[in-house]
Amino acid sequence: MGEGTARVVRVAVVPGAPVPVEIISHCVWLYHRIPLSRREVEELMLERGVVVSDETVRRWYLKFGQAYANALHRRRSRPGDKWHLDEVFIKINGELKHLWRAVDQNGNVLDILVQNRRDKATARRFFRELLKTRSVPRVLVTDKLRSYGAAHRDVMPSVEHRSHKGLNNRAENSRRPTRQRERAMKGFRSLGGAQRFLSAFSDISPHFQPRRHLMTATNHRAEVTVRFTIREQITSTAGLPATA
Repeated sequence: MGEGTARVVRVAVVPGAPVPVEIISHCVWLYHRIPLSRREVEELMLERGVVVSDETVRRWYLKFGQAYANALHRRRSRPGDKWHLDEVFIKINGELKHLWRAVDQNGNVLDILVQNRRDKATARRFFRELLKTRSVPRVLVTDKLRSYGAAHRDVMPSVEHRSHKGLNNRAENSRRPTRQRERAMKGFRSLGGAQRFLSAFSDISPHFQPRRHLMTATNHRAEVTVRFTIREQITSTAGLPATA
């Protein structure tokens, strides 16, 4: 090795052995923030001198992803009072399923639900899930799917309901990151697996993507730095074990 060449120290992650929580956090962040496969995360970590298998990455995101997402969710500002709802098709094990999504007027994801159907019963269930931890909204905006109207009359009839395809661009535009992840993962393998990943993804990925078009480059860098600091605080205070 020539003079001045950086020396990379290889750190192998051995199953059952203590692992620095920073490594776990970084792998979980990479997998949820950037459209990468687990093997691509493995390759990026190897470049940094950390030998970790794609199976270990899988176990980490299953074990710790939702805990990180919940901690980030608690740090978010109070959601808006105008909800935009829509449902899209996603492919799970070769079959088309329905992904129900709700965002507020600022584009923050409120909740997601993966289901086989898009009928009144499913819409009603989604409304009730949303209301478990949130106040009743001022306005509900949906497309023309009739199931929304029927569920709205049952669950929150006092809320103003605006049903028009052209009004729901906020929800439709916010689905793009999900489509990117779906392509990177080559689809989802099970209904439960899609629900688990997308629930964590919906909180982790947006946290590190402030609304760039509303900021100068300097302000954007400062805001991202603050959000990385929040991640570090969560990593050190979430009480997560340093053993995977």
